[in-house]
Amino acid sequence: MDLLSTVFYTLLALALLISFHEFGHFFVARICEVKVICFSIGFGPKVLGWRDSRGTEFVLSALPLGGYVKMVDEREGDVLPEDLAFAFTQKTVWQRMAIVLAGPAANFLLAILIYWALFLQGVTGIVPIIGSISPDSIADKAGLKVGHQIVAVDGKKTPTWRKFHEQLLGRMGESGVISFTVKLPGEPAYYKHHGQLENWMAGDEKLNPLSSIGVVPYAPAVTPRADTIVPGSPAAQAGLISGDLLLSADNLPLTEWAAWVAYVRDRPEVTIDIKVKRENDVFYTKITPKKIVSDAGDVFGQVGISVKSVDWPENMYFNVEYGPLGALAEAFSRTWATSVMILDSVKKMLIGDISIKHLSGPISIGKVAGKSAEYGLAAYLGFLALLSVSLGIMNLLPIPVLDGGHFLYFVIEAIKGSPLPERIQMLGFRAGIFLVVGLMSLALYNDILN
Repeated sequence: MDLLSTVFYTLLALALLISFHEFGHFFVARICEVKVICFSIGFGPKVLGWRDSRGTEFVLSALPLGGYVKMVDEREGDVLPEDLAFAFTQKTVWQRMAIVLAGPAANFLLAILIYWALFLQGVTGIVPIIGSISPDSIADKAGLKVGHQIVAVDGKKTPTWRKFHEQLLGRMGESGVISFTVKLPGEPAYYKHHGQLENWMAGDEKLNPLSSIGVVPYAPAVTPRADTIVPGSPAAQAGLISGDLLLSADNLPLTEWAAWVAYVRDRPEVTIDIKVKRENDVFYTKITPKKIVSDAGDVFGQVGISVKSVDWPENMYFNVEYGPLGALAEAFSRTWATSVMILDSVKKMLIGDISIKHLSGPISIGKVAGKSAEYGLAAYLGFLALLSVSLGIMNLLPIPVLDGGHFLYFVIEAIKGSPLPERIQMLGFRAGIFLVVGLMSLALYNDILN
């Protein structure tokens, strides 16, 4: 995906999430009869603007990287006598709590709605059956075998590779026993195996739970027969055409497509002697993989051949259809699970169980937005839901200047019967600004390094 498309999908995601978040504040403020002066999406010069019958100006600004709802507030200057009853500061502490919590709540609601729409379409996944085990890995020492279907991790069901991956991420940075419940496909008996984690993936800069645990997913064998040849690619220059069967590479027999791909990836700009069968003829030729550098900095070879996909056995698919209520229940469950995962990751970063290098910023968000859009609407919506939950959780952190910090001040006010002294509040806000700017700078630094 080109840069313009990536920027477009990134800005679209941010605009949607920010609009929903700020609308939450706006909506509850209106219910509590607080006068809203301005509802802005973005910062900087005004691009578009209009005013409603109640005097609120709605603004779209040039930099859609944030937003705000400006209300009548005695803390920000003198208030006209006729507006005093509609000032934020004149409302009860419970109303003010509701207004500040409405933004994060709107983000959770958006995530639930998106997940609900996705679950209404049904869920399809690949059953987690092990294709191979890395020697001396955690999975190998736990006794997992090729052909095992992983039914649960730590007692939590893993009907698909996605669920298995999520369960592994939940153990990131931890030490202790990890349990795997497995079975052989088509057989009723279940077996439990136990592995040992030691600060698992705590220092890893790149998260690859499957590789780190030592499990390679099963996939049907694919014959190394070319389907499509990219014009001008090394394969085209080597004279290969659709239908050619690759028999060997540097005299090493090839029986599966995966072996050929792995061989090519490990040899960028290295000439390979290949043996090819075309109908009834067998011939030799040479091919030099093109050097590719990924966004993550990985270097690998590529020759420009695609292969026909093979049909997976029916028992390898996990399919679930949901009715409206079932989809809604699943949407709540997914939003809750995602929230717990994010909070757990934040806790592990704070106590040092996982590296702060996993903290991502706007560049990473943009890359994922672009990639998810490439995979289709469902993938992009799933990304939006995840980002919406993340935004809701981050805003609930008890850091002054964030919604959670304001809520903390109001909780203290409700307990003690009066607001904190203004001097204490200002000290908290300054510390909060310092912390938030520091975290944003660290996230951007990690983005640039990656």
